[in-house]
Amino acid sequence: MKNDHHVGIRAAAGVFIPLITLVVLGRLDLAIFASFGAFTGIYARNEPHRVRLVAQSRAGVLMLAVILAATISARLSPGGAMNPWGIVIGTTLVAWGCTIIVGYWRLRPAGSLFHIFAFAAIASIPHQPPLGEAMLAATGTVALSLLIGIASRIVPRYRSTLTWAGLRAAWLVRLGAAERRALWLESLGYLIAAALAGTIATIVGQALGFGHNYWAMVAAVVPLVGHTTRHRVNRGLQRVLGTVVGLVVLAAIVAIRPEAWLMVVFIAACQFGAEMLIARQYFLAQVCVTPLALMSTLLVAHVNPLDLLHDRFIDTAIGAVVGVGVVLAPDAWRRWIRWRSREEQLEW
Repeated sequence: MKNDHHVGIRAAAGVFIPLITLVVLGRLDLAIFASFGAFTGIYARNEPHRVRLVAQSRAGVLMLAVILAATISARLSPGGAMNPWGIVIGTTLVAWGCTIIVGYWRLRPAGSLFHIFAFAAIASIPHQPPLGEAMLAATGTVALSLLIGIASRIVPRYRSTLTWAGLRAAWLVRLGAAERRALWLESLGYLIAAALAGTIATIVGQALGFGHNYWAMVAAVVPLVGHTTRHRVNRGLQRVLGTVVGLVVLAAIVAIRPEAWLMVVFIAACQFGAEMLIARQYFLAQVCVTPLALMSTLLVAHVNPLDLLHDRFIDTAIGAVVGVGVVLAPDAWRRWIRWRSREEQLEW
């Protein structure tokens, strides 16, 4: 954790430079593609350069594949954007598939949270920019993140060996049989949590008149990361509480009606704060993540900020409840089996 400020600076630079460039060029329609490409920089945060370069290269390729799939799905959908049920189906498949790929590649952070967010957010945007320009913005941001990831090699005391042999060794990751079984079980949890949260959020949203069902899907997979059930449940609760405080922070930001360039500054600051806090205090990290995610949306979509605040809270609450339920279900099932076994023995 002592080098978290290095991680924070890298992540903030990785999102600030592309976004401020798009502000200058007047191409904020490409901002969401650059924002998700910048997620490449959060992988392998404290690893040696050779491991970081390999891990971030893989993470970048996977993110580009998700972005491409999302924007093509939107273009092939009636109206130029996927409908809520299409979002649920497509995002659930992404949640399952990317969890498996991330696991086999041993990427950290684990899971498919960022891929869920990227696919659903992009696929739900109507009036997509030209495909070539969208992918250029995403690819350029991924490349920049890779450069930033190894930039500290110019400082001798941070330099680690970077050879072809070292890169090849970092590339050849293998999972044991037990790890593979655990990974497939974990991917099933992501599939169930995403599908269930998306379905409930869509039904409730259509009844109450709000959208962004994918925020529930994102929140639902948060509790799935952790070594113990207690830790996972705590993450779900902290996600909700952090979102509430983060929405207050966002409301204060929106109240001053910032220009686009100032929004980019706020986004970079929130990205820095999130990376500094994510390993220390998840609740405080979510206070940064919530305005970060919504400001990125406000840069692209001209929507009422109050509607976003309302939708974010309800969808996050739905997703957190579903995620905690998925975490507790296996233990509850085992307890029920043991109880049934005891009852049958007493009957005999």
